[in-house]
Amino acid sequence: MLPRQPVLDPAAAYPRITGLRDALDSGDWPACRAVLDAADPVERTELTMIAFAEPGLETFLRGVLDGDPGDGAAAALLGQHLIGAAWRIRTSARSEQVSPERLAAFTDGLVTAERLLVDAAARSPHDPAIWTARLITARGLRLGLSEAHRRYARLAEIDPHHLPGQWQFLQQLCPKSGGDWARAHAFARETADAAPRGSFGPVLVAEAHLEHWLESGLRYLATDQVRAELHEAARRSVWHADFRHTHGWVRVVSTFAMAFALLDDRPAADSLFTELGDLGSERPWDYLGEPGSVIVKYRKRAAGGGT
Repeated sequence: MLPRQPVLDPAAAYPRITGLRDALDSGDWPACRAVLDAADPVERTELTMIAFAEPGLETFLRGVLDGDPGDGAAAALLGQHLIGAAWRIRTSARSEQVSPERLAAFTDGLVTAERLLVDAAARSPHDPAIWTARLITARGLRLGLSEAHRRYARLAEIDPHHLPGQWQFLQQLCPKSGGDWARAHAFARETADAAPRGSFGPVLVAEAHLEHWLESGLRYLATDQVRAELHEAARRSVWHADFRHTHGWVRVVSTFAMAFALLDDRPAADSLFTELGDLGSERPWDYLGEPGSVIVKYRKRAAGGGT
């Protein structure tokens, strides 16, 4: 019997996504606001980020903003939608592999998103979803570490443990975006140390190590220091008694599961695959190939059914 494919649609774990998608599809803005207004700040930001991949929203959301230019929720959704459209033009290829025409169109799309978000931040300066989106445009437009630091500082003033923004800022600190490994790992460790026990923040330690592995290979992950840091971060987060299955938990558990799977720490990985059950997330497994197939492979290996 073949292992079951994991369910990768985040709506399987977070039902509010379905409610927001349905409201967006039907053009029902009051229903959209009802979903977003019922969410806590992290969940609200994560919900706005579904617009990154949702097609055909620009006309509807611009109409909402025309009616109420101060609606931060509509601005965050539209900003994410425009960012997603720009990134699909660019593709996920390395810069040197993207044509000049695509890079120009990508930049134009991000500039449009950035202008919208600058206005939105002026009107709704305490909205973490808007600042999270502005961290993405800062990275895509190569505005530099100083500007990214400024934007993250504004976000941290609003919510010092806002994981969606912390994910984005960590990406900026990696060498591929103009940072360096010392800064990336320092931010991840500092964030983990400051995060409440049982929260999601320590996952940034695993994320930083996975990013470093992408550049350096498995030998990097195999060091005693990296192994110890991953175990300590997991004890502070997914293995802590206070860890809860709130919005975002699947990606957090999946990130630790992949790190331990790559280490071939089968008991640790198996414990996390067991917690996930049939759920999974595309990121970070897409670093290894088609996420569903890769998860099945490593889940089987962790359970003792593969080599």
